[in-house]
Amino acid sequence: MSEVQDDDVQEFAALLRRLKERTDRSYGRLARRLNMNTSTLHRYCAGDAVPLDFAPVERFAALCQATPEERLELHRLWILAVAARQRARTASPPAAAPAAPTVGNAPSDSNLSSADGSPSAMPDEAAPTEPPRRPWYRRRRLLVSAAVATALLATLGSLSALPDDDGPRASDSVQATDPPRTTEAATPRTKSAKSPSPSPTPPSPSSGTSEEPSAKPTESAGKPSKGGGQEPPSTGVPLTWSADSHVWQAGCGHTYVVTRSPQQVPPPPAPQDAAAWAASQSAVHGRQTLVEISVQGRSSTAVVLKALRVRVVGRSAPAEGNAYAMNNGCGGALTPRYFDVDLDKDRPIARPVDGNDTGVTIPAMRLPYRVSAEDPEVLLIDARTDGCDCSWFLELDWSSQGRTGTVRIDDHGRPFRTTSTEGLPKYEYDTSARTWMTYG
Repeated sequence: MSEVQDDDVQEFAALLRRLKERTDRSYGRLARRLNMNTSTLHRYCAGDAVPLDFAPVERFAALCQATPEERLELHRLWILAVAARQRARTASPPAAAPAAPTVGNAPSDSNLSSADGSPSAMPDEAAPTEPPRRPWYRRRRLLVSAAVATALLATLGSLSALPDDDGPRASDSVQATDPPRTTEAATPRTKSAKSPSPSPTPPSPSSGTSEEPSAKPTESAGKPSKGGGQEPPSTGVPLTWSADSHVWQAGCGHTYVVTRSPQQVPPPPAPQDAAAWAASQSAVHGRQTLVEISVQGRSSTAVVLKALRVRVVGRSAPAEGNAYAMNNGCGGALTPRYFDVDLDKDRPIARPVDGNDTGVTIPAMRLPYRVSAEDPEVLLIDARTDGCDCSWFLELDWSSQGRTGTVRIDDHGRPFRTTSTEGLPKYEYDTSARTWMTYG
């Protein structure tokens, strides 16, 4: 490969590495989401290989949240890199064919062309007509040029259909990329012969898909609708979630408010038994509630988590009782990234915060973020209050395949509850005396 050709490949690989370094994902995690081998992705980023198809490069750019300008530049460099590899292969001299037997003074096939592909001088006895200059070579160049042009047109069309990382409105993207769905959208809102499948969460006013009838993708693919276009994609919430509100700080620190006396309260439980212990004591989270939310797509189709909102549905005076600490002080070197929520604000928001692992910063999780069945995500919510007994829940906005919706995240159908511990008697458990002792 010439030096110019090698520079085209290395420039393409350098842009891949810059996009990869922008994320906190490893080669293995990116490769799983791209459905390719880890070593293959590493070879692309190292310049040892160039993908023949732009589709994996396009998905790679989307995972790395590349801007539209970066995606176009990546496609331009990919075309140059592919062309450089094609030139390197075609420039290699083909193996010499075995010489054909000559008749009289007629030249053999091996004398018709030289090493550089040009016709050599013919002897005087040869026919006056000049043999053609390898028509297969010209046909191959035409085929390569046509393939590159076709890939460019197809990719430019697919780039316009990619979801915008800045979170465009779903209604705009549907009208721009799927006109038949806008003509058919009014039909499902009237009474239909087939009732829609029930949604696992109450319909949100911001969701425009809860009233549309469900349809299996295999049944709707390629099936024309009354408006002449394709039927809309299947409905229903494309993700699933679970929430655990009995998560302790660093795995050992938490406070519960209980209306019972120290003699009536059992010793602190193990962290994994906290939910059962709190339920048996009618305990309320004191000052802080840590909620760990696991979010996962229902299929391999990507679901974009667009926003996380906090809804406070009740404020009252702090609950009465005693504050019981579950530890005598503990801590660890690892602080996971989380969303910080101040419940004392009139309009609390979930603010992403960096984590820390022995001095190394763990970047905060920024929305929008993509999940699927193969790539789940865990969100940690840290909600605090110093002045109220607050009841609250979360709303998670999502979008997928031109559809949008909102799921409510709460404590098994009830709001989460966090109360202040200001002015309450505080107790910690003395393991040697096996009794609760006052502190602070």
